[in-house]
Amino acid sequence: MAGFARDCRGFPKTECVAYYLVTTRGDEVRTYDTLDSLRQVLGTIDRAEEAALLAFAAGHDVCSPTEFPPAVGVNPDEGFTILVQWGDACGPGTWTSRIPVRVSASGEVVEYEKIIVKHGDSGCYPGRRPVGLREARPQGHGDARGAWFARAARLEAASIHAFLRLREELALHGAGQALQDAALASAADEVRHAEVTTRLARRFGAVPPLPSVADVPLRSLRDVLLDNAVEGCVRETYSALLAHHQALHAEDPEIREAMVQIAEDETRHAGLSWDIDAWAAPRLSEEERAVLREARREALAVLRAEVAVPLDAHLTAEAGLPSPAVGLALLDSLEQELWA
Repeated sequence: MAGFARDCRGFPKTECVAYYLVTTRGDEVRTYDTLDSLRQVLGTIDRAEEAALLAFAAGHDVCSPTEFPPAVGVNPDEGFTILVQWGDACGPGTWTSRIPVRVSASGEVVEYEKIIVKHGDSGCYPGRRPVGLREARPQGHGDARGAWFARAARLEAASIHAFLRLREELALHGAGQALQDAALASAADEVRHAEVTTRLARRFGAVPPLPSVADVPLRSLRDVLLDNAVEGCVRETYSALLAHHQALHAEDPEIREAMVQIAEDETRHAGLSWDIDAWAAPRLSEEERAVLREARREALAVLRAEVAVPLDAHLTAEAGLPSPAVGLALLDSLEQELWA
């Protein structure tokens, strides 16, 4: 699994791939698995394909289908500039950017300041997102229901990564076996959720993209708890309440039935987030606890902006999603009970 770049899809460690270059000369076979060795074998960078390969080896996504496909420009005497996409425009306060990546004739790769090309839209799924999740867009031409469930399916599948990583990080930082087992069970739940939401997305004419998650090192306890505060105690907690609302109000029988089971599972996942928060509290200083409270407040502000955007009528009626007024009322109830 050594290589100059790695990419993980599906379950970590079972669907991860590493990239490296292999050359042959006569009976000699050689591999190149570092950025420096790649520079050596390529020599002078005088073709766009060579520049793209070096940008990819340096960690930039030049291959995945994105809303703004990568573009390569030639700079006289300076090599090439490649525009790559970064970010996920899902909800107010989010955006998609393009990053100019300069690749010189000698193989030096330099990243320049991001350029925002799209601000977030509405109708985004609020569940737990893993660190390192790359941008992707649904395929097909489904209506608002298809697009929403395609986003949901992608993020449900991405949550598998999030919970498996969380289990590893809980073990690393000394959490009890019960918390670790709950994280593992949550990952199994997300497999079923991804299957159900994928089926619904396809029914409405959309094809969910597979989630692509960058392989990043395990995080410090502080970073784990900050992520848990935002993705678990806020976003996933609201996601659980949202699923219960859909289970009660969706006019479409298949959607209503699917959300009944998802709501039950997501409630356990939200409970795990708060159990992790309670486990960590005695280990933190008052200043550190204040940082987590502030992170929750900021995440709530972002979520309020997302919920306040009106949705397509099919989503509020057939899928049972709340209107902005109802969604904000749901957030108010959670704030009073949990986030105050």
